[in-house]
Amino acid sequence: MKYLILGLAVVMYGLVIAFPHKKAWFTLGAALVVGLLGVVSPAKIFGELINWNVLLIYVGSLVIADLFIYSRAPARLADKIVVKAPNLGWAVVFILVMTGLLSAFVENVATLLVMAPIALALSDKMKVDVRYFLMGIAVMSNLQGTATLVGDPPSMIFAGFAGYSFNDFFVKDGKLSVFFAVQAGMLVGAVFFYFFYRGMKNQKMDLPAEPVRTWFPTALLVSLIAGLAVISFLFEGFSLLSGGYVFALGLVGLAWYRLVMRESRSEVWRLVKGLDWETILFLVGIFVVVGAISETGLLEDMSLALGRFVGDSVATGYIVIIAVSVLLSGFIDNVPYIIVMLPVAAELASGLGLRPELYMFGLLIGSCIGGNLTPFGASANVVAVGILKKRGTVLKFSDWVKVAGPFTVLTTAAAGLFVWFVWR
Repeated sequence: MKYLILGLAVVMYGLVIAFPHKKAWFTLGAALVVGLLGVVSPAKIFGELINWNVLLIYVGSLVIADLFIYSRAPARLADKIVVKAPNLGWAVVFILVMTGLLSAFVENVATLLVMAPIALALSDKMKVDVRYFLMGIAVMSNLQGTATLVGDPPSMIFAGFAGYSFNDFFVKDGKLSVFFAVQAGMLVGAVFFYFFYRGMKNQKMDLPAEPVRTWFPTALLVSLIAGLAVISFLFEGFSLLSGGYVFALGLVGLAWYRLVMRESRSEVWRLVKGLDWETILFLVGIFVVVGAISETGLLEDMSLALGRFVGDSVATGYIVIIAVSVLLSGFIDNVPYIIVMLPVAAELASGLGLRPELYMFGLLIGSCIGGNLTPFGASANVVAVGILKKRGTVLKFSDWVKVAGPFTVLTTAAAGLFVWFVWR
C-alpha cells in the first residue's frame, strides 16, 4: 500500500505540473482513489485531514479582497503616495513597498490586480518599462504573502500544522517571528529596486486622484486583522473560530454588496463565481492525499532519508531546505510541496534537537519567495505576464530571470539569515 500511494502521488504531481489549469481535477481524483482504497476512512477525511479552518479563512479573505478592489480605496492610497514622492524613481519603489504591505493581508493575485492599473498609468505617461514594473509588483506581493496568516495559502497551511495563531506570526515565545523575517527580505528588495530605478530622479509624477467608491470594505479588512489578533490573544492555537470569523465577515460583505450597494443578484453571483475555487478544491484534494502519505509512513521515510543526507550539521540542513524549496517552487506549485514537507522539516529538526520553527520557517520562506524565480512560479507572476500579453508586450523567460533571479536570491538570503540568528 505504501508504494501504491507513492505511485499515485507521483502521477498526481506529474499531471499537476504538466496541466496546471486542471490541477483541482487531478488532486480530487487522487483523493477519491485514496478513499476507495480505504487508506483513510471518510470520517477521518472530513473530520481530520481536510483543514476546514484554512478553507474558511481563504474563502472569506478572497471575498473581502474583491470588495476592497471594488471600493477603489487602495488605488486612492497609491495616488497619494505618487504625489508625495520626490521623483518617479521613489514613487515606483514606494508603490512596490505598498504592494508588499497590502499583500500581507490580501491575496497575492488580488493585490496585483489592485496595483496593476496604477503601474500601467505610470508607465504609459512617464515612459517606464512596464514589464519590470509589473514584475516588481508580482514579486513583492509574493514576498509579503508569507508574512501573515491570511497573506497566502502556504502561510495558512503552516499555521494549521504548527498551531500558530495570527499573533504568532509576529511574536512567538518572546522571539520575533516570520513577519519580521519577511520584512528583512522586503527591505533588501526595496533597496534592490531603488538601484534598479535610480535613473528616474529628475522625473516627477502627478496622477489624477482616484475617487473612492466606499470605505466599508476597508473597514471589513481592518476588522479581519483586528478580529484575528483578538482571537489569537484569547484562544490558543489556530482554532476553527478564526476561519468562522473570516468567513462570516465575507458573508457580511456580500450582504452589504447586494443590499446597500444595490448590486444585482447576477453581479453578486459573478463575484462569488469568480473566487479562486480551483485552488480551494485543489487544497481539498491535497489535504487528503498528503494525509494518506502520512498514514502509510512515507513522510517518516522521507525524513530519515533527508536526515542521513545532512548528518549532524544544522547549517547544512537549513541551507538544503531553503535552497531546494526555492528551486522547486520556481517550477512547481508550492502548496502541495509545503504540505508534504512541513512534517518532514519538523521531524528533521526534532532529530537534531532543534526547535521545529528553524526548519519550518526556512521551508516557508524558501517555498514562498522561491515562486518569484520564474514567470510561472506563482499565480501572481502568471497574471502579470497575461496582463502584459493583452497589451501586446512580451516578457521573455530570460527577461524575467534577469531581474527576478537576483531579487529572489537577495530577499531569500535576508529572510533566511534573520530566521537563523533569531531561532537557531
